[in-house]
Amino acid sequence: MHTAILTFDGYNELDSLIALGVLNRLPGSRVSIASPTPRVTSMNGVTIDATIGLEEACTADAVIIGSGAKTREVVEDPAIMGVLRGLDPARQLLGAQCSGTLVLAKLGLLEDVPACTDLTTKPWVLAAGVEVLNQPFFARGTLATAGGCLASTYLATWVLARLHGLEAAEHAMHYVAPVGEKDEYVERALRNVTPYLEPAAISA
Repeated sequence: MHTAILTFDGYNELDSLIALGVLNRLPGSRVSIASPTPRVTSMNGVTIDATIGLEEACTADAVIIGSGAKTREVVEDPAIMGVLRGLDPARQLLGAQCSGTLVLAKLGLLEDVPACTDLTTKPWVLAAGVEVLNQPFFARGTLATAGGCLASTYLATWVLARLHGLEAAEHAMHYVAPVGEKDEYVERALRNVTPYLEPAAISA
């Protein structure tokens, strides 16, 4: 299974890289940083190389749209948004972190679907006609959104549970959780994510 994390210039490291780290805890998973350019630099000056382009990301089994300081520029870029119109919740999981929710909203994928985002992005998502929830995570069907940088762990847990089953998601979260607090971290992640899982994922 292939998960692509959309990562744009000005990206938030906590959103893209925490998800990358959690998702890569499962052996055999393929997790890619997808960007419109070969390299992108974070809001704090961390430059990384993309491993795939946006076109290939649109064919992944799951796509997480990361956030960043330039998301409003991204949604105004017709070339980028034209490619992202290839995203399809009928055939792939689509998640968004913080300002990434604005991308889903501008693509028209959150019609009648409430969403989570960070407090800075909230007014823009509301202006796009999407209801914003006061909680860290929400999913409906194949669409999920998370609000707050550290809620990226919930988004990663959801993707793993949907693609590989709940046991795999628990294992990945247990691996990255702080020593002495592992059970607490896993329980919190499951408490936020499990209500939005399909029955098949819970029983897997």
